[in-house]
Amino acid sequence: MLDIAEELHRWVEQGRDFAVATVVATNGSAPRQPGAALAVDTDGTAIGSVSGGCVEGAVYELCQEALETGEPVLERFGYSDEDAFAVGLTCGGIIDILVTPVRTSGRGPAADSGSAGTPVDSTAETLAAALAAAARGEAAAVARIIQGPAELVGRALLVRPDGTHTGTLGGHPALDRTAVEETRALLDAGRTATLEIGADGSQCGQPVVLLVESSVPAPRMIVFGAIDFASALVRVGKFLNYHVTVCDARPVFATRTRFPEADEIVVDWPHRYLDSQDLDSRTVLCVLTHDAKFDVPLLERALTLPVAYVGAMGSRRTHLDRQQRLRDVGLTELELNRLRSPIGLDLGARTPEETALSIAAEIVANRRGGTGIPLTGAHTPIHHDAAARSVGRIGSVA
Repeated sequence: MLDIAEELHRWVEQGRDFAVATVVATNGSAPRQPGAALAVDTDGTAIGSVSGGCVEGAVYELCQEALETGEPVLERFGYSDEDAFAVGLTCGGIIDILVTPVRTSGRGPAADSGSAGTPVDSTAETLAAALAAAARGEAAAVARIIQGPAELVGRALLVRPDGTHTGTLGGHPALDRTAVEETRALLDAGRTATLEIGADGSQCGQPVVLLVESSVPAPRMIVFGAIDFASALVRVGKFLNYHVTVCDARPVFATRTRFPEADEIVVDWPHRYLDSQDLDSRTVLCVLTHDAKFDVPLLERALTLPVAYVGAMGSRRTHLDRQQRLRDVGLTELELNRLRSPIGLDLGARTPEETALSIAAEIVANRRGGTGIPLTGAHTPIHHDAAARSVGRIGSVA
């Protein structure tokens, strides 16, 4: 849902009622992962996707029904060998969809009463607040009950990085406290996942399953070296939804004219700029300068940081020379093994655009656990990180 937050937030601001269908669980080769969403307003306008086309029509109708009844709906879609024309996933997977109506017009009081008798924000208000936070680019996570007592399914809780929260799950008071703690942990990791806790907030008793969707600022890609290859990599990085910075010590090359699509252009020595940044585990660093006076002091620092990826351009001879220089300044073999060099996957790339594609392919493979080998004839999973997106058990929602 938070992937389409900007448009949904506009709908909220315009007072448009809508229903949002969210993928809450998958099994097998499902086309979209938990958190993928499709929304339909009262005029029939639809945005987003839950299956890439397989079941969009049926989900669209579910959204319209939810708008009429005002009740959340949980539905499972799978593939039927007996009826190839039945609504289902042709890829053979199974997805569970939660459809939640969101009333933004004529809603009346913005609060209702929880089980403890304390006024709390309604589910609609909580979801509206979550959409607003995501649209502003703020870090926030929304937890929704997708399995449990019928009167609680669809309830939502918005959690911020400091632990403050909006809304209630409407069950035992300890349920909110436990949900906030667990949701905050997933938010810190920037993850969307499911988790199972007891309806009373404990780890036993009647289970409640939550879908936690995290919205965090875009991960960073820092491209060092304002060369033609960097221009192509900036475009690919933006396509992959990175916040892209270009850094070069030469002001004649690091210009907005040369890199119009970059989020930031920095004129500074690469290692000095890197020292000034607070980087997280999602950051990727691409060193395209292949000049020892820039590369060595930069990589000396980069390879000791807890970032996701460090790659450096250059020939194999350049790589061997650079490795020795880095050993000479004290880097260990373990640190050197983190360096992806020569940068990129072997695609036979020649042009800047092809090279940028090979670099991006390696970044994606590194992030998702891919092998980089052709899928044709291979027996490797198509989606490598499905397990990493799930916490606890989703169980049966049929």
